[in-house]
Amino acid sequence: MRVFPIAIVALALTSSAVADPLKCTLGQYKAAQGLTATVEQDTLTVTWSGAASAELRARYAIDRAQPIVREIAARKRGGQWTVLGQNLTPDFQIHTGRRRVAYSQLEPLESLGVNVESKEVQDREAWFAFWDAPFVVPGTRQGQNPMNPGLPRTAAEIRRVQATFNTSSCEVKTDGARIEVNFPGLSAGIFNGGVRFTSYQGANLLRVEAIASTTENLVAYRYDAGLKGFSTATMPRVTWRDTGGNPQQYQFGGARHDGPVAVRAKNRIMIAEGRDGSVAVFPPPTVFFHTREVDTNLGYVWYRKDADAQYGIGVKQAEKEDDQRYLFNYALYSAPPGTRQRMAVYFYLSPEPAEATRPAVLAFTGNDVYKPVPGYKTMVNHFHIQFTDRLRDSGSLDMQTPDLAAMKALGINVVGLSDFHADRLRSNDTGSGRFEDQHDYYEASRRASDKDFLVAPWEEPNAHLGAHYNLMTPRPLYWTRRRAEGQPLTEPDPKYGKVYHAGSIADMQAMMDAEGAFWFHAHPRTKSTTGYPDVHRDRTHIKNDRYLGVAFKPGMGMDLSEQRLCEWRCFDAIDGLNNLHADSGSRPKYIISDADTYQKWPHDDIYPGLPVNYLKLDRVPGPDEDWSPILKSLRNGDFFVTTGEVLIKSYAVEGTGNARTITADVEWTFPLEFVEVVWGDGKKVDRQIIRATDLPSFGSKRFSIPFDATGKKWVRFAVWDSAVNGAFVQPQWLRVQAPTTAAR
Repeated sequence: MRVFPIAIVALALTSSAVADPLKCTLGQYKAAQGLTATVEQDTLTVTWSGAASAELRARYAIDRAQPIVREIAARKRGGQWTVLGQNLTPDFQIHTGRRRVAYSQLEPLESLGVNVESKEVQDREAWFAFWDAPFVVPGTRQGQNPMNPGLPRTAAEIRRVQATFNTSSCEVKTDGARIEVNFPGLSAGIFNGGVRFTSYQGANLLRVEAIASTTENLVAYRYDAGLKGFSTATMPRVTWRDTGGNPQQYQFGGARHDGPVAVRAKNRIMIAEGRDGSVAVFPPPTVFFHTREVDTNLGYVWYRKDADAQYGIGVKQAEKEDDQRYLFNYALYSAPPGTRQRMAVYFYLSPEPAEATRPAVLAFTGNDVYKPVPGYKTMVNHFHIQFTDRLRDSGSLDMQTPDLAAMKALGINVVGLSDFHADRLRSNDTGSGRFEDQHDYYEASRRASDKDFLVAPWEEPNAHLGAHYNLMTPRPLYWTRRRAEGQPLTEPDPKYGKVYHAGSIADMQAMMDAEGAFWFHAHPRTKSTTGYPDVHRDRTHIKNDRYLGVAFKPGMGMDLSEQRLCEWRCFDAIDGLNNLHADSGSRPKYIISDADTYQKWPHDDIYPGLPVNYLKLDRVPGPDEDWSPILKSLRNGDFFVTTGEVLIKSYAVEGTGNARTITADVEWTFPLEFVEVVWGDGKKVDRQIIRATDLPSFGSKRFSIPFDATGKKWVRFAVWDSAVNGAFVQPQWLRVQAPTTAAR
């Protein structure tokens, strides 16, 4: 390892620049074309090639133990450098609170005989809380039972800390087609760590992140991140689109600000603009958002006037919902002791004006639209939008609801609704009342559907099968959740035809078998599905092929130290099920993207919290057709799940015997992190990780990975990018099995 002590003479980029002696470790740096780092006169200069023939430059130093970005600059290839910012300092604020388990998590455990008074149980489950709002004091609602044990909260639980530095060195590391510059010495209350600047060859991105950990237990937190020190002489304004799509700007003509001004910007983008260039700021599109009931835009970018001619910009998270109906559900991030939390903000450096920079940034999320892929149709299930209630209240089943319009605009082809859950419909009625409500629900869904757009009137019944689950049928189905003694399972109804009365697991199974329906667990291992599917994993109705698996609902227990979304709640749950049932003769169990959210509006920020399923489907069935092709695609595992930035356009396990090859055609926007092949042998889970940091942004590649299937029962494939967006296919058996259950 080479250590270069640098002379005390400063590189005077500005008259005020004063540098500390800089010791930079370059032992893990390797020069490459279009990606270089050099050290001269107390300054580290990183230069990289960007998109569209742009070249970018960042210069770093240490000033009074503080990491400083002496300069960020951009130019068109062969042109003059445009300075976009000078003497910028990282600006991180971390707010922490106490994580609490929710009673909704403890209730299912208590029904299973678990001692929910145990501190060990409560602390373990608290990391995956959904009904928690650590910054809402006192956290209790007048006249209602509390959501969490240990309430009320106190203001003393909440700490708001500005990060400070005591830095004397840096480390430069090459990782594929990126350069990382690390400065240690960050301190922010209970968090300690450093700050990292990452440049990506072929992209105009500069990622700035605090990487820090805490030793305290049950920490929930949020963060603001950015750079301060921008000059109004160089970059005189910031611009954005408001939630209505209207262009807005601020030119720093007002008084100084005491704190950041949260901007409710469409697509989460704000741009500082000067005469010859611009700098966009935006958050990671997926991991920046823990799970919520709604997608209200709370303002995720900020500006702050710090002096007459200086300002800062960055990203921020709200402390709570601004809709009082959901005030007690805003769980924030979890920071288990010792984990390295990565609190990131992205900057896009450009020699172009803001009007050209904005679409360049939007390209990373496909304009917040799910890209059409030939041979696939997009589907998301589980929306509690009170669809039937709202239409009835309007006096017409023909009223257009903004929720469906917003989802259609995102490029979603199949929307599965979940009425009879959080509405006025008679969900537990045993006869005509429920049938009347079902009739209106089904009719309204028919009318809201269109060519290439199906509104499926499905349900989250949560009766008999265990915890919360979604039931998907191939056609409208009239049924009740109760069956009186002596009442038949099915009977004819003069108005609605054949109806069912299901009062047990056996009844539900018989109804699904007869009607071609399927089900899967919602929000596994949290909320009212805490303990599931684990407690029923060896039960017959779980082994049965009518049971598809679990929902991919990340964000409950969002932990920024993880490289994958929903690692334990989703992937660990399904991998364990497939190991258990590998030789049972049943089909594999899957992970299905699931929404589980409430009302939406076109001005909401829906895209970040809504991973989708891409189903192998030639066409979307109409509302009066049989929807079995949708369910068949799900049952056969002919789909992949994605956050939107990574697409797996084809996938196969090729070959026979033990010598197999995993092939996948992958397309992506953000620079990739790794691809992985994951398998199980019936007892344990293992994986092969192939680093992909050498691949540029906006790329595509056919991966061909040799795979030894010896002793292995099943395999799956996943792709994760550098912003922790991802896509994955479904597990499949490696040996042909004789069928033993229904739903072939």
